[in-house]
Amino acid sequence: MEQLINNFASPVVLAFILGIIAKALKSDLDFPKPLYQSISIYLLLAIGLKGGVELSKTPMVEFAWPALATVFFGIVTPISAFLILRYLGKFDMDNSAGIAAHYGSVSVVTFIAAVSYVESAGLSSEGFMPTLVAILEIPGIIVALMIPLLFSKNKGSIGKALHEVLTGSSIVLLSGGLAIGFIAGPERFNSIEPFFVGGFQGALFLFLLELGMITASRLRDLKKTGVFLVAFGILLPLLHGSLAIIVGLWAGLSVGGATVFAAMVSSGSYIAAPAAVRIALPSANPTLYLTASLGITFPFNIALGIPIYLLIAENIHFILP
Repeated sequence: MEQLINNFASPVVLAFILGIIAKALKSDLDFPKPLYQSISIYLLLAIGLKGGVELSKTPMVEFAWPALATVFFGIVTPISAFLILRYLGKFDMDNSAGIAAHYGSVSVVTFIAAVSYVESAGLSSEGFMPTLVAILEIPGIIVALMIPLLFSKNKGSIGKALHEVLTGSSIVLLSGGLAIGFIAGPERFNSIEPFFVGGFQGALFLFLLELGMITASRLRDLKKTGVFLVAFGILLPLLHGSLAIIVGLWAGLSVGGATVFAAMVSSGSYIAAPAAVRIALPSANPTLYLTASLGITFPFNIALGIPIYLLIAENIHFILP
């Protein structure tokens, strides 16, 4: 309970709540699009750079098992999401696959918030975690989008969708930052560290304020999505997150690392996945997949999910031999 209270007192979570309140009050508060895009670029580059520097210092033997675990979840999570939506939720093929693509992918902002929360709790996560974000982003989307293609010859273009994922700004910036940080190493990174590390929390604060306003605009769609999708958007992350903690600890991650890993695996994408789904599955309903990932799962993870994952990780780590 103390962890939940501390999380709600976090500046970034309060910024997110402020954004929701501002929209609810119909305030004229608004972020200029160029500013929002600039903050997004800064955050993604900062994550990549820091992760690349840490990866350059990490023995590959420590990275191999977590990377393999990430690929595993990149395949399993979209399949499990699809099966639940298709056979329990009775959604049609395209909508099931479209929503599943979002839950197979990863929310970078949820990842950032998890890293921040773990650090505020006095723990840390492995430096190579941003690399795992890049690894998880791609297979989760591809696996989900391939499901309808197995049943029909004319269900969008997997080639165009794959190109959209690989060349999307989030992947380019994250992967590019990782490469630069890895090549530069700790010593050369020192010259730009004050900018990309010192200002990170402030940029995250502003970004979550804007995301709070965006999320509030999706909440009105909850009436259209139904009770099942609301339950799905909360219970599926808890299931995936709990499994990720077990596998993450088994793969050698610390308690903090397993918590961040759980937040990654349990999150729903709202940047890369929507663009890919629009191309490959044009008949999939954006109201369903955007409301599920951004209107339900994202605020749940930010407010409650991440502290719950840390609590689970601490308890499981305690009982593991």
